[in-house]
Amino acid sequence: MHPDSQYTHADNAAVIFNELTFRSLRVKNRLFRSNISGQFDDYNGHGGHARLNWEEKFARGGIGCIISSFTPVSVRGRILVRYAMIDNDDKIPFWREVGNRVHAYDCRFIMQLSHSGRQQDMGGVENLFNKGLSSTNKSDYFHGLLAQAMTKPEIAEVVEQFAQGARRARQAGLDGVELHGANGYLLTQFLSSGINDRTDEYGGGWEGRARFVLEIVRAIRREVGQDFHLQMKINGVDHNDWLYPWIGKGNTLDETVKICTMLLDGGKGVDSFHISSGSTFPHPRNPAGDLPLNDLRRWYDGMLSQGTRAPMNYAIFSNPILGRAFQALWRWRRGKVIEGINLDYARAVSEEIVKIDPDIRVLCTGGFQHADRIADAIRSKACDGVTMARPLVANNDLPDILTRQNGPEKECTYCNKCLLNDLENPLGCYDFSRFDGDSFEERYDRMIKQVMSVYEPPTFQ
Repeated sequence: MHPDSQYTHADNAAVIFNELTFRSLRVKNRLFRSNISGQFDDYNGHGGHARLNWEEKFARGGIGCIISSFTPVSVRGRILVRYAMIDNDDKIPFWREVGNRVHAYDCRFIMQLSHSGRQQDMGGVENLFNKGLSSTNKSDYFHGLLAQAMTKPEIAEVVEQFAQGARRARQAGLDGVELHGANGYLLTQFLSSGINDRTDEYGGGWEGRARFVLEIVRAIRREVGQDFHLQMKINGVDHNDWLYPWIGKGNTLDETVKICTMLLDGGKGVDSFHISSGSTFPHPRNPAGDLPLNDLRRWYDGMLSQGTRAPMNYAIFSNPILGRAFQALWRWRRGKVIEGINLDYARAVSEEIVKIDPDIRVLCTGGFQHADRIADAIRSKACDGVTMARPLVANNDLPDILTRQNGPEKECTYCNKCLLNDLENPLGCYDFSRFDGDSFEERYDRMIKQVMSVYEPPTFQ
């Protein structure tokens, strides 16, 4: 805690562990796990036992609400294989069990309905000959993932896929759904002025670019009614030009505020906004942190068969001079602030939205792991709650820690090794410096034991 702060830890804890109510949802505290998960499931999109263990351990650690990882509404829309989907009614029983596991700890569970669009890292054999559906024919400029502009019948089909995904989430007994409209996925590809180059009613100005999402919101309400929680994850600012300065910057904060206002849909639309930033994934601002070159060289090779620019990227990352230059660019484009990096954007949305509907809540993501930072963010009315991912991967019981002290003894260092390892390895904390031991082998064994803990208890005992 900052020595000049006028608030004690007890003051901060009282703010953080105060109940948060939405129009149709109650959460026991202001801490949400943001969308993160590894490749824990079956190749065909059915959920696996490891995911049950994964979700349950965060609920056990005291988090108020879990937002699921990227949950594809169709096979065509997945980002990685071995991610549980919601594309068919046969997935409902698994998600019902997920809900049961986390509800046992008075934890809520929101399913994040998602579609990759062109940003499909490893779509699997079903998508071997498919280009990513998108608002544009232009490939993604980071990996070079190929795209095709969606036809109007395809748009209508995807709208319905989102609506049916929401229906299935409600039938599974989950507590709400979130639309993933940030970080470069399909909804971002329509919303962003830096990506969407359509000339029909789904392009042009911000109202046209938001039409697709508004149709999804209305289709979801048709299926689940007004008493089921619906929230939208959205970029405060796209920062679409982070890699190439001649590429369009994308949406401004003013445009985002206007889009959020539109998605309220006269009180019949979304219940909450989840504010992020960055029009690609990964992006220097999301997840904000470092770019570990050794891990990048070791695990990026899986992308070589995916994007047209991936071989060039791999050559840059592997070059001792160019790799360091790219890392320096990454750090510069990230900026100096990590914890609370999106707070100014969340504040701008909050200030405008509350004028229209005081019952709408705003969540903010961005490396939160200290009680004083979280409490100050809520006190300032920049947001009503915070979402976190990497700090919880590092310390699964972070909420319980924050009841006692300002932050964990072994903090998340934002090294992003978890992110890069997830391309080929189980998701977990791979920051070797956080593990104690008298020898390299002992420290390494402890790190691997924690990473592999998601498989415990095993399916059969």
